Amino acid sequence: MPHPSERTFHDTHAARSRAIARVLANVLILNLVVASAKIAFGAWSGAVSILSDGFHSLTDGFSNVVALVGIQIARRPADISHPYGHRKFETLAAAGIFVFLLLVLVQVVETAYGRLGSEQVPHVTAGSFVVMVGTLLVNLLVVRYEARAGRVFKSEVLLADAHHTRSDVYTSTAVIAALIGVRLGYPLLDPLAALVVAGFIGRAGFQIAREASDVLADRVVLDPDLVRNVVLSAVPEVVGCHEIRTRGSTDHAFLDLHVWFPADMQLHEAHRLSHIVKDRLHAEFPQLADVIIHIEPPPRATDHEPERYR
Repeated sequence: MPHPSERTFHDTHAARSRAIARVLANVLILNLVVASAKIAFGAWSGAVSILSDGFHSLTDGFSNVVALVGIQIARRPADISHPYGHRKFETLAAAGIFVFLLLVLVQVVETAYGRLGSEQVPHVTAGSFVVMVGTLLVNLLVVRYEARAGRVFKSEVLLADAHHTRSDVYTSTAVIAALIGVRLGYPLLDPLAALVVAGFIGRAGFQIAREASDVLADRVVLDPDLVRNVVLSAVPEVVGCHEIRTRGSTDHAFLDLHVWFPADMQLHEAHRLSHIVKDRLHAEFPQLADVIIHIEPPPRATDHEPERYR
């Protein structure tokens, strides 16, 4: 039977998944509107910078779809095949966003490079600036909305998508500057701005890949010293602890450790106290999905004992 703290965590996790899905659905609609406007106007005007920025925005919509699928799978409870739950599917969705960014990066670089040797001059009008400024304002709204939700729910997929959209803000600003240059008689600035777009796409992809790899590679989530302080203060009978290990994500972590109780303490009493320690850990670190405590007597302090046991 699941521990009460674990049941509370999983109920909270399910509610969190539903909230994240709502955020992603709202952002998807906005991203599709922005991408459609940029691609349509870029194709009509021949401005490769606007067209490249439109494809960049289109990947925001694709990434939203990938994230929605990942969230739906991640919210499933643990089962026989996945005893630790399905939370890493959300991380895999974030990695999927990285793949989309790579595809767009290649497309943008190829298009910009082809235009560098071309004499084609884009048709820049007042409408070009209206489209770019309008979509820039929408992107600023999306970044603020999504990043705030990502921090509230500690969701790497929302934060990754916010990083992606933030790069849209930078690239749209570069495109607007290039359009001004084209109007002043410098058409070369159009493909150069597209290359700037590629740089921002690459930077966003690197950040997403780094954060996703931390989770997939089981990087430490909680500071062992903070965990140790909570354990030692939980009940007076705790003598010490070691082998503190955490993994997972910032909102869905797993902890296992060894806790020392007096050697002459009866097993059922040590077991009872270990549940008090577990409750205290769940209270101090609500992101813990599960805590595994191994009960053992304290090691004998000798000159040959490793430092970590003292």
